[in-house]
Amino acid sequence: MAFRNTKEAKKPKATTTKKTKKSGKWREIVGGDILAAGFFSHHLKLFVLIMFLVIIYIQNRYAYQQQIIELDRLKKELTDIKYDALTRSSQLMERSRQSKIEEYIQRENSELEIATTPPFLIK
Repeated sequence: MAFRNTKEAKKPKATTTKKTKKSGKWREIVGGDILAAGFFSHHLKLFVLIMFLVIIYIQNRYAYQQQIIELDRLKKELTDIKYDALTRSSQLMERSRQSKIEEYIQRENSELEIATTPPFLIK
């Protein structure tokens, strides 16, 4: 029976040491001790370079997306301005027709009269 007690007593200790090893690794990672380990300390410059390049990549991607959004907004604005210019042009053409001008002159009772002789060129 004493033999059984020693095995049972050893088993809980073994599980507690595994837990402490796991928690020890976790404490190393969270505490930053893992960065002082050999692999990380030897390749620190490489990790810093990689992180710098990742930050530049993310920033470039963000800037590109902002430019695309701005380009879409400007295209929409250009289309709206073109349609507005086309509308104004057609309104001007309609108002500047000779028949419309003659109607306006008659409505306003202006002193202007329609020319009876055609225009001629002076040389």
